[in-house]
Amino acid sequence: MKYTCFEIEDSDGVGHLKLSRPDAYNSMIPEFWSELPEAVRDLSDSGRVRALVISSTGKHFSAGMDLSVFTGGNNLDSDGEVGRQRANLRLNVLHLQDTFSVLEDARMPVLAAIQGGCVGGAVDMVTAADCRYATSDAWFCIQEISIGMTADVGTLQRLPKLVPEGIVRELAYTGRRMPAARAAEVGLVNEVFDDHASMLEGVHRIAAEIASKSPLAIHGTKEMINYTRDHSVADSLRYIAVWQTGMFQPADMMETFAAKAEGRDPEFDDLLEVRRGLA
Repeated sequence: MKYTCFEIEDSDGVGHLKLSRPDAYNSMIPEFWSELPEAVRDLSDSGRVRALVISSTGKHFSAGMDLSVFTGGNNLDSDGEVGRQRANLRLNVLHLQDTFSVLEDARMPVLAAIQGGCVGGAVDMVTAADCRYATSDAWFCIQEISIGMTADVGTLQRLPKLVPEGIVRELAYTGRRMPAARAAEVGLVNEVFDDHASMLEGVHRIAAEIASKSPLAIHGTKEMINYTRDHSVADSLRYIAVWQTGMFQPADMMETFAAKAEGRDPEFDDLLEVRRGLA
């Protein structure tokens, strides 16, 4: 499918989704908010993609939400009684949030490769990814405070789970830029690369390593880490116990042992395709 904001490819179990509007600094125009969840769900549902790399083009990863999202037909300027207008606005915010939550819901790990500026809504997006990698010239900015609003699409909910709360508060209250080196120091990014080409090479290498593992085991591992982030240790232990009673099957483990004994790489079946709806 042809997208306005993205280019997509997949090979050998690794998907690659590229933001493709470099002349506009990959700002998140209205089409972005429907295209991203559709693209990620399609890749996840296919079962053939075992790891997904999200990268960008041009000088900056993304300038964040485009002004047209605020001024277009998005329930902000609708007619009608004020309470009903505000109810529609709430639904619009939830829609924007769901656009990035799809990265967490995907069955495969999502790796974000970030160059240049990662601003506003782009921070919302990459904090929903499993891992983040950056070039040495990358920087992160919670821009919303500098335009007179509270960030509302995920940064303030996810970033405190990734870095110390005091650091989040400083960034969120001041709108300052956090350079890549500092982001790595506090744990926001996994690794910093010299340039865009070496970053993409390195991130694809990590994605390929993930893709070589049992996709069912990877799916379960992501599910458990996400669940544990938001629940107690006791609840999470109970959840993995229930998960394993249904999902743990010996086939992939037996294939791992056989491959090791035979001196070859293991081969695992893809996850089954997900067919949404009743068809």
